Parts: sequence; structure tokens; C-alpha cells
Amino acid sequence: MIIFVNGQETQVSSGHTAHDLLLDLGFEKRPVAVEVNKEVIPRALLPDRLLREHDQIEVVTLVGGG
Repeated sequence: MIIFVNGQETQVSSGHTAHDLLLDLGFEKRPVAVEVNKEVIPRALLPDRLLREHDQIEVVTLVGGG
């Protein structure tokens, strides 16, 4: 199925979760915020959030500093 990650069309298999997507992208251990269709998803809920056709996902990397 087709989803959009940070504006880029991406193909994933049916039944993919937001957590699976982070694993695919190599973000599983990095501090990130994930938004699906303009809704921020708490990291603890990512394994339960199934992705759907044409979902719009934003993955934002958090960077420390001042």
C-alpha cells in the first residue's frame, strides 16, 4: 500500500504499523516524534497504530541543544 512519509511516497505492506515504519527507516533507537494524519502518536502507542492507504506520516528527529 502507498503511504507518504515526510512528503515522499512510500510503499509498505498491509498490516504495517507506525513502529514497523520506524524500524524500516532506522529510527527505532533515536528520539523522534511521529505524526499520522496531523495527529501526534505517543511512542508507546506506535506498535498498535496500523497504517492505512494514503496515510500522511511525519517523522521529526529531536535534537538537543540550546
